[in-house]
Amino acid sequence: MSLPYANAGRAAHHLTRAAVLAPSPHNSQPWFFAEEGRDQGFEIHLDRGRRMILTDPAGREAVIACGAALFNVRIAVRHLGFRPAVTLLPDSRDSGFLAQVGYAAHAAATADEARLARAIPLRHTHRGPFGTEPLPDTLLAELRGHARAEGADLQIIDEPEGLDFLAGMVRAAENVHRADYGHTAELARSVGPYGVPVDACRHHPDRTFLPSRDYLGLARRISLPARRRWRASGTAVVLTTLRDDRADWLRAGQALQRMLLHAATCEVMAAFHTQPLELPELRTELRTHLAAHRFPQVILRLGRTTETWQVPRRSPAEVLVGGRVPAGR
Repeated sequence: MSLPYANAGRAAHHLTRAAVLAPSPHNSQPWFFAEEGRDQGFEIHLDRGRRMILTDPAGREAVIACGAALFNVRIAVRHLGFRPAVTLLPDSRDSGFLAQVGYAAHAAATADEARLARAIPLRHTHRGPFGTEPLPDTLLAELRGHARAEGADLQIIDEPEGLDFLAGMVRAAENVHRADYGHTAELARSVGPYGVPVDACRHHPDRTFLPSRDYLGLARRISLPARRRWRASGTAVVLTTLRDDRADWLRAGQALQRMLLHAATCEVMAAFHTQPLELPELRTELRTHLAAHRFPQVILRLGRTTETWQVPRRSPAEVLVGGRVPAGR
């Protein structure tokens, strides 16, 4: 098996173009895809070589990203006029073989599915303040419904006590990360023409009530007083699952992307604040005190912004292979 794969079918290219637009930790794109015969089936694999080793040592966030890519594939199959036949973790001998997608019965995409498909290239991650206009309760209820449809739950953090607790957890985790040279070096390496765009990191990471990643080391050079932080900068939410295994990480990724695409159709984007979920002690505290003993998988701020930028993605030729993939690749 080698890249590039020159004989891929048109359907496989279509699915791959959709899959690579999913969010991933620091735009690491920790996936590759395989076509099972020309336009016969599609596989989603974890690319272990692209995982953020210090940020995501267990690979949980990378698998969630692959789950988000899987949801894009499902929507792309519906766009082709078929129902997707999805098998999660189809090979117990290969933990990196995350999902297999086939073409089931022919059925035209619904209006809602077509709307989500159109949102795939529009969705983008934001790294800065949002506008002050609050999101309507109806939209938040719809987003929670989308998360539940994929086997996850979305908790809206809107009470002052809960917001203060969440902000404290994110701040504590970010302080740990900023003090760790290895972590800051890994973060810095993710910025550039093949990772997170420099323009996307230009806001001071302490500008919002949930601290952001300090990609450019701005916090080390410029201290931002608490009075200059924007409290009204999006709605904080936590995506949770009942269990904490590989299958539930994939469900969390699908739920995440489903709600992000629905939000994008309403011109609402997301900022990720998963820092405390990367430290076991803080994740346990969040699970106990904020997530009703469910497992927190993603922390987000949701809001509206006029900022946008081009985020580099690998082409289908760089991530699509043909035939069966050897276990452990």
